[in-house]
Amino acid sequence: MKNEIYVHFHPDERPFVDRASEWIERAAYNHEVKLTDFLDPRQADIVTSLVNRRPDVALRLTGGYEGAERRRAIIAPDYRDLDSEPEGIAVLAVAGGTQGHLELEHGDYLGALLGLGIKRDRIGDIHVHEDGCHCLVTEEIADYLNIHLRQVHRVHVLTDILPLQQLRPAAQAMEEMNLSVASLRLDGIASDVHRISRSKIVDPIRAGRCRVNWKVEEDPSAPLKAGDVVSVQGLGRFKVLLVEGVTKKGRMRVKIGKFI
Repeated sequence: MKNEIYVHFHPDERPFVDRASEWIERAAYNHEVKLTDFLDPRQADIVTSLVNRRPDVALRLTGGYEGAERRRAIIAPDYRDLDSEPEGIAVLAVAGGTQGHLELEHGDYLGALLGLGIKRDRIGDIHVHEDGCHCLVTEEIADYLNIHLRQVHRVHVLTDILPLQQLRPAAQAMEEMNLSVASLRLDGIASDVHRISRSKIVDPIRAGRCRVNWKVEEDPSAPLKAGDVVSVQGLGRFKVLLVEGVTKKGRMRVKIGKFI
C-alpha cells in the first residue's frame, strides 16, 4: 500500500508522507484531532491528497488569514466540526524596523526567530512593514518570543502579542521582469531571471536544490507555465506571471515577478 502512495511523491518527501499518513490513520481509527505545525504549500498539498483518500477523515487548512502561504492543518474524524477547532495561531508584533538607515527585511526577522532556537515549522507568514512586522507563530511559542526577541539583525526591537483580528497583511514585493526566451524550459528562464549562465543553473537543479510550486524539480528541461513559483536555493524565488505570446523571431515573451 505504501509503495502505491510513494509513487506519487519525490523520494525526499517520503518521511513527511509517513508522518502525514500517521496523523490521518490516528484520526480515522483512534478518533484523534491533530493540529500540525505550519506547513509549506507543498506539504499542504500532500496532506490534502492523502486525506482525500479517506472519506472518514476531514481536513481544515488555516494560516490565520485569507491567502496565507504557510498554514496549519487540522486533521480529524469527519464528524468533528473543524470550524470550531482552535487555530492555535498568534500574531507577534515587532516594532522598531529601522535604525540608522538600516531597513529590516523578511530574512532578518526570520533569522532572528530561528536564532532563538525556534524551528521553522513553528513560524507562519511574516508581514514586513515600514515600522516593523507582524509574524504569525504557533500560540505555544508566542510568550517565549515576546519575552526573548529583543534584537533583529543589529536593531533593538520591542514586541507584543496581538489577536489575529489585528493582523496587518503585507503584499510581498516583486521586481517585474519582461523576458524574451527561446522556450519555457526551467533552466533557460531561471538563468535569465538570476542573470547567470545556463550551465551554472543546471547543477543546482540536478542536485535537487530547485523547487517548482514547492515540489523538488531535478529536470532542467521541465516546462514552466503561468502561475508557477520557482525557488533555487541560495538564489531566491520568482513567479511566472504571464506568458504573453510569440515574437516575430519565434521567441516567447514572458513576464516574471522576482520576489525581493
